[in-house]
Amino acid sequence: METVIRVVVIYVAILAGLRVLGKRDVGELSPLELITLILIPDLVSQGVVRSDHSLTNSLIAITTLFSLVLIISLFSHRFKRVESLIEGEPTLLVAKGRLLTRNLNRERIAPEEIYSEMHKAGLDKLSCVRWAVLESDGRIAIVPESAP
Repeated sequence: METVIRVVVIYVAILAGLRVLGKRDVGELSPLELITLILIPDLVSQGVVRSDHSLTNSLIAITTLFSLVLIISLFSHRFKRVESLIEGEPTLLVAKGRLLTRNLNRERIAPEEIYSEMHKAGLDKLSCVRWAVLESDGRIAIVPESAP
């Protein structure tokens, strides 16, 4: 039972830490995927190198981790509030050609990143951007002003 409690505590701590770091630091992986990838080697290493003579402890830890991922995934799918807590919400960075500095600062996004994404979208002026949105997965989506 101690192993199950330790895995739960570590899982929650890593998830909370990733949410505090923000969307940009997570990159392409969802927090659930990243936590799983980080924890698996550590959870099984003791059983593999035989510092813990019981392989059962590693199996219990891995089963607990996969169970947590499954449960959180099911809750995220079923309850919007849980999904937004785990995955985060999109953040508006530019509205009608104006930088929203409060949101940029909160997400630690430099204006240069917006300009870079604008150029990738074929836009050269901020006034050409209707919206720039930091998506939950860390990407910046640019929505251009439509032609009159």
